[in-house]
This record gives sequence, C-alpha cells and structure tokens, in this order.
Amino acid sequence: MIVRVAQRMQFMWIVVFVLLLPSCYLSLHAQANSSKFNVIAFYTAKNDRAHITYVHEANKWFPKTAAKYNFTYDSTHNWENLNPEFLSRYQVVLFLDTRPEEPAQREAFQKYMENGGGWIGFHFAGFALNNSDFPQNWEWYHNTFLGAGEYGSNTWRPTSAVLRVEDRKHPVTKNLPKTFKTSPNEWYRWSNDLRSNPDIKILLSIDSSSFPLGTGPKQHEIWHSGYYPVVWTNKNFNMLYVNMGHNDIDYENKTNKQLSFTFDNKIQNQMIIDALLWIGRR
Repeated sequence: MIVRVAQRMQFMWIVVFVLLLPSCYLSLHAQANSSKFNVIAFYTAKNDRAHITYVHEANKWFPKTAAKYNFTYDSTHNWENLNPEFLSRYQVVLFLDTRPEEPAQREAFQKYMENGGGWIGFHFAGFALNNSDFPQNWEWYHNTFLGAGEYGSNTWRPTSAVLRVEDRKHPVTKNLPKTFKTSPNEWYRWSNDLRSNPDIKILLSIDSSSFPLGTGPKQHEIWHSGYYPVVWTNKNFNMLYVNMGHNDIDYENKTNKQLSFTFDNKIQNQMIIDALLWIGRR
C-alpha cells in the first residue's frame, strides 16, 4: 500500500512538472527579453578627421557588440531625431562626437535624462569653449549634467595613457585591472574640479606613471603632473562620460592616414561594454 501511494505521488509530481514547464519556460524567456535594450547613437562626423575616423570605427564596433550582448544599435546623423517621440524607442543615447545645438533638441534630451533615460558621451561630446564654434552656452549640460564646465586644454599628439581605476567595485570598472594602458587619445583638461562636486563619481583618471603625457611640439600640450579625470558618472542621472574618442592621424606628412584605433584595445573595450550593460539595464 505504501509503495502504491508513493508511486501515485511521484506520478502526480511528474504531471504537475510537465504542466508547469511551459509557463516556467515562458517566464524565463520573458526575463531574458526584458534585459534587452535599444541604443541610439547621434553623430556629426564633420569636424576633424580624428573624430570622423573614430565615428566610422564606432559604427562598425557597436553593432557587432550589440549582437553579442543582447542589445540593438542604431545610429543617426540627423539631430532632428533628438525629440521625445523618437527617443521613447531607446533606453540609451550615445553622443559619439558632439552635442545638440538647437534649443528644442537640448530640451528633449534634458527631459529624457531627467525621466530616467540612459546616456554615454564620448570625447568631443563634452567639449565647450567660449569664442569657438562650440561655446559654453548650455549651462545645464556642461555644469549640472557633466559637471566639467569648459574645456581647459589638451595633450598633443594623441598618445596612450595609463589609467587608474578609482572604484574597482563599480559595475563599469569591476572587470578592469587596477591600472591599464589605453588606445592613443587626445586627453582633455576641464575648467571645473570634478573632485569637489558631490554629484560626480570619478571612475577612471590618468595615473602618474603616464607623465610626461603628450609629445608636443608645443610644451604646454605635454602634461608633467596633475589630476585628470577620464571617465565619470553623475549620481543624479543614468549617464557616463568617457574622454576617449580621438584617433591619431598623420597630419604632419599630409597623408591623413589613420595611425591608431580607439577600439583596438580589449581592456578599454571591456569598460565600454560594461558601461553599456550597466546603463542599459538600469
């Protein structure tokens, strides 16, 4: 009798398992799909060949990465798409090489970010300098959102730097070594000291072993000391700024040949991948 009861109970559990299996599978499948997110990259690809080659390189690298890490990647050079209806399709916005200029585009982006949208900006996306073609005429973006203020100066020519991880527990940097060497880049200095801003969390900065950084020939474009943030986030937004995004070009010999590749660096690429996954899934 006991054996028969046990057999019946075992049969009942098998039936329950079979009946529940489809719903369990659908639940897991839904969870997997829910982690998928959509990325839209805005770019201009008009100013400086170093930025143009970087944009073309990015628009080849990101689709391959998207296929591997379960997100979609679209890109556009039409900044009129920076509007609420278009942005509603995407969880992450990238600025590959500049910023929006029209008031309506700026307003749409600010509202998108204030409502929880995700953003990663690269290199020239943070640039602002009064009495230039890109003046500091967007207070919210440069001082509140980025926190950096105006561009201060840069190194030249583009060279690799050794970066130091400031927080190894952060999702963006958790898979990085304590220090690592980057692809060649033109490095920016900013007017604001990001360390004094409580809303800013610096994740990567230039390690002192990089100095002197830059080769000149102008001496003020060679850095010998100082503190230079490279990657940071604003705690009030789902965002990240990354200073990389300027390839080395053979200007001197007037060949305009591309001498370096931003995405030709596995460790640096891992940081960008982890940044996308962190922002896209938040």
